[in-house]
Order: sequence, then C-alpha cells, then structure tokens
Amino acid sequence: EFALESQLILFVVDAKEGVTSGDLEVADVLRRAAKPVLLLANKAETEPRRECAVEFFELGLGEAIAVSAQHGTGIADVLDLAAEILPPAEAVEAVEALRVAIVGRPNVGKSMLLNAILGEERVVVSELPGTTRDSIDTAFEYDGNHLILVDTAGVRRRGHIQRGLEKHAVLRARGAMERCDVALLVVDASEGFTAQDAHIAGYAIDALRGLVLAVNKWDLMGEGKAVRTQFELTVRQHLRFAPWVPLCFVSAK
Repeated sequence: EFALESQLILFVVDAKEGVTSGDLEVADVLRRAAKPVLLLANKAETEPRRECAVEFFELGLGEAIAVSAQHGTGIADVLDLAAEILPPAEAVEAVEALRVAIVGRPNVGKSMLLNAILGEERVVVSELPGTTRDSIDTAFEYDGNHLILVDTAGVRRRGHIQRGLEKHAVLRARGAMERCDVALLVVDASEGFTAQDAHIAGYAIDALRGLVLAVNKWDLMGEGKAVRTQFELTVRQHLRFAPWVPLCFVSAK
C-alpha cells in the first residue's frame, strides 16, 4: 500500500551484507508497483564497500547509490535525484492520472495500438515508418481509472537517425519515458525480439519506470502454444536484466 500511495520510493540495502533474499523479495514488490525507485546502498563508508554496491544491480532497480547515513556521504546526491524525480510541491495534488508512454521501434504498430486502446482513431495510422513525428498525449478513463497515453515516434538506431524531424522524434521518445510512470514497449512479432528492442527496454529501466511488453501483430504468427512459448523464451534471454517484465500478445488490427 505504501508503494502505491508514494511519489518516490527509497529502497535502502546494506552494502556490508550484500544482496539478501529479503532484498530480492522487496525488489520484486517494488518493480510491480511501477513507481520511481532510488536504490540506496547504505554503510558504504569505505572504497571496497562502494565498489560492492554494483552487486545490487541484479535487483532490477537500476544502479545503486552508495551512501553512508552515519557519515552523511552521498546524501546530497540522493536529494538532488529526488528533486529531479518528484513534481513541484504545488503540482503534487494535481497529479492523478497514470502516464503510460507507448514506445518502440518505427512501424511496429504503436499508433494503431493506441487507437485500439482508445476505441477511435486519435492518431493517423500509416504503414510507413516514421509517420508519427512527435509525442501525442491522450487522456482517457478505464474502469474508473485516469490514464494518459503518450504515443511517440519510434526509436531508431543511431546510425540510421536522419537530421531534422527524425532525430527530434528519437529525443522525444526517450523524453517520454522520463516523464511517464510506465513504458509500454511495443514489438513486432513478425520481426522477432531484436537487440534494439532490448536497448529500448533498458532506457525504461534506467529511467526507473515500470515496463510492460506488448507483442503486436501476433495474428501473423499462427496458433499454437509452442510458438508463444518459444517467443517468450527468446524475450527472456534478451531481458535477463529485467526477468519480471510481463508480456502481452496482441493484435492492434
């Protein structure tokens, strides 16, 4: 309950003890809460303990911040990060809707999925890559819950980024993940789960955001449990750093 009601979670672990079974259990709960989390490795007074803080990366909550509550080391960094994540005090009460950023490579069906969710064509859908040039925020209600969907242009490989609008679209896509609560990563089932898809998932994890994977165009894959099982196995192999990510097999059309 405390996780669902909070704006930011500070998860304190013991740098002296290392990763414990209790840490793993708590981390699992926090990942599912889809709330911003700062992982603090306390009792990191010495250089060896600060170096050991990297072990906590396996919790799936990003890089741990080495601190010492007793000596005050690293506390200023924590406060700076918290100030960047938390909304201004006067805006806290106005924040009600859950922000979901729809992200993914170009032409995987992000806009079509948004339209399917909303039940109407709010965004122009095209088969041409790069049609959606910018982020479009759409507020709606589902089952009494307020949500805001952020549709973005696809994230491209750096080597394929063109000048002008495409480059701007990539920046907006990554920026959308920074300002959302949950990233809905759309992948193309017919193309398989790619290394670029894994990189995009990493952007969301680094931003301390919740992550859901939508495997689109599943209608093209045929029926059979074996196909789905093999696809999920491939995804899990790519996302060893985030084994908790839920998969949804969908067809936006």
